[in-house]
Amino acid sequence: MQGVLHKTLVIRLSSVGDIVLSSPLVRALHGRYPDSQIDFLVKEEYADLVRYNPHLTHVVPFPSGGTPGDILRLRRLIAASGYDLIIDIHDSIRSRLLASGAAPVTRVNKRKIARALLVYLKIDAYDRWGGAPDVPARYLETVSDWGVTDDGGAPEIYFTAAERSRAEALIAAGGIAPGTRAIGLCPGARHGNKMWPQERFTACTAGLAARHGEMPFLLFGGAEEEGLCAAIVSGLRSAAPGAVTLNLAGKLSLLETAAAMDRCAVIIANDTGLMHIAAARGIPVVAVFGPTVRQFGFFPRGSRSSVVEHPGLACRPCTHIGLPRCPEGHFRCMNEIGAARVAAAAEERMGA
Repeated sequence: MQGVLHKTLVIRLSSVGDIVLSSPLVRALHGRYPDSQIDFLVKEEYADLVRYNPHLTHVVPFPSGGTPGDILRLRRLIAASGYDLIIDIHDSIRSRLLASGAAPVTRVNKRKIARALLVYLKIDAYDRWGGAPDVPARYLETVSDWGVTDDGGAPEIYFTAAERSRAEALIAAGGIAPGTRAIGLCPGARHGNKMWPQERFTACTAGLAARHGEMPFLLFGGAEEEGLCAAIVSGLRSAAPGAVTLNLAGKLSLLETAAAMDRCAVIIANDTGLMHIAAARGIPVVAVFGPTVRQFGFFPRGSRSSVVEHPGLACRPCTHIGLPRCPEGHFRCMNEIGAARVAAAAEERMGA
């Protein structure tokens, strides 16, 4: 085993899901070395995701649209900070430049060869490259030589009373009484072929509204997803006129979104960062996975979550990140996942 760690820097610049999934690493590192300093380098637009994590000492922001000058400045700062270890769980050209010339560096094993074989040749060779643990476990592999082990717990995300108050105020302004449990929807995604079709979300929620008419629906997303969420609200109101809906897309920060999600009995989501935020808050999640698969490590962690997918398709996976549209043109991985199947999974999660 390596020596004791007194001062460590974790680098994960983006994005939402990846940063949330880093929290088990931070928690386990602090648990193993409770008196050590643990800093986290992250793009400033995502800094709130780790800002209030009690296991961290400092959050080091990387400027949005960072220039070569920013990289050089931060590289000098890191080199002068006297870190015992740099944990690079991003492993990009930028993160390698930031870590170069400083402390010893340990990096995440992304299983890039196994991933490429599965995407392009449909050959599952993950067993030859360290298996296919989930992403939090892959992050923790970086510090196994320092005696840091995975506690198996879920990711975490922390916020303050201010975020809670803001979220509750918006929900109350939408006509939903305090304490009312809701059904949450996250219908967006960064990439088009990771989005379960809008009409399926509408049909799914209409079915749930018919059986749980007392439960309102909360829709989450960024400003760019406001129109998508509005279309689902419109369709749901037509199919189930009595349903109470509130479109929160574009109205909440990431931490306010996490606070609002606490009102949900279940959340239905695509393979996206908001799915991981919901899981990190301990909300039962039903995740709809289309072009991506378990081997990539992004299934939601925790027994309260379940995944609905279309296994056995010869074209799946077609990507590990996402594409604008289905490269085959048929989109079977999503189109053949029925609304009733997802609704049944949601009811099972609520019952559990």
